[in-house]
Amino acid sequence: MFDKREDPLNSEICRKALEKVGNPNVLVNLVSRRVRQLTSSGAGSRPLIADTTGLGAADIAMLEIIEDKLGWEMLAAQEETEPIPKRRRRG
Repeated sequence: MFDKREDPLNSEICRKALEKVGNPNVLVNLVSRRVRQLTSSGAGSRPLIADTTGLGAADIAMLEIIEDKLGWEMLAAQEETEPIPKRRRRG
C-alpha cells in the first residue's frame, strides 16, 4: 500500500530538482536516463550520493541532480521557421 510518509519527501525532491533544471520535459529525460543507468549492471550504475536508504531509483536520480552530482547541457533553441510545404505528386 502507499506510504503517506514518503509522498511529501518525493514531491519536495521533485520540486527542488525542477527548480535546478528549469524545464519539466528535460527533468523527465534526465531522470529516466539516470534510472536506466542505476537499474542496469555495468558502468554508471552506482548511486553518486552517500545515503540511498529507502529511496527509489527516481528519487536517487533527482537527489543527484539537486546535489550537482549529475551534469547536463541545455542546447540553444533552434529558431523556428515556417515548415516548407510538401509538393503534391501529379498522378
